Amino acid sequence: MAATMMAEPEALPKRGTGGRPTREEAARREARIVEVATQLFIERGFDGTSIDAVAEAAGVSKPTLYSRYQDKRALFEAVLQDRIREWLAPLSAAAETQALRATPADAATVLDELSRNLLDRSQAPGAAALTRCIAAQAMQFPNLAKLAYEEGWLRGVRVVGRLLSVMTEQGQIAVDDPEIAADLFLNLVMGRSSRQALYGIEVNLEAQEKRRRAAVSLFLAGVRPDPA
Repeated sequence: MAATMMAEPEALPKRGTGGRPTREEAARREARIVEVATQLFIERGFDGTSIDAVAEAAGVSKPTLYSRYQDKRALFEAVLQDRIREWLAPLSAAAETQALRATPADAATVLDELSRNLLDRSQAPGAAALTRCIAAQAMQFPNLAKLAYEEGWLRGVRVVGRLLSVMTEQGQIAVDDPEIAADLFLNLVMGRSSRQALYGIEVNLEAQEKRRRAAVSLFLAGVRPDPA
């Protein structure tokens, strides 16, 4: 996995009255632990990351870390649940935004902008590395792999499906099953780039843009209503 620069540990917040951290201080400390653990898991993988390393990089003691996370597995699950929602779920949020903007006779414009937005979000820093990390641990953490699939891909399919339903009602396109059509659209637009990211292959942006435009055109050619 590609290495990332480790940020310098922040000084721990001062404790509140009675030696116990305030709620805000505890939240900051937990966010710091998750941030550091994310970087280490992405850089080194699950097996190459130790609780000792996370505690040292985060500037906390091992007892503090264990008081929140039972073991390294629990920390890994917490990290991935947080990253999945931050990096993968926004893919479908892009489709939701487009669905609200849909107006008659603009299917080509909407799908062109949506496809561009989805690709940009899927290639945001950390997203590809997270996907590789999840794939590598899918057998050991099947529930997390399922969460990534549901929060990322399936949620995107459902939202794009609603967008296609609106376009069908407006007479812009004709599809019998919007969710199947949405799944096909997402595969056309993102399939190759997603596989390249998963395998750590550098994406040729010029070739990707050419393929994106061709994917949108091919999809629209298949769903245009028959002439009256």
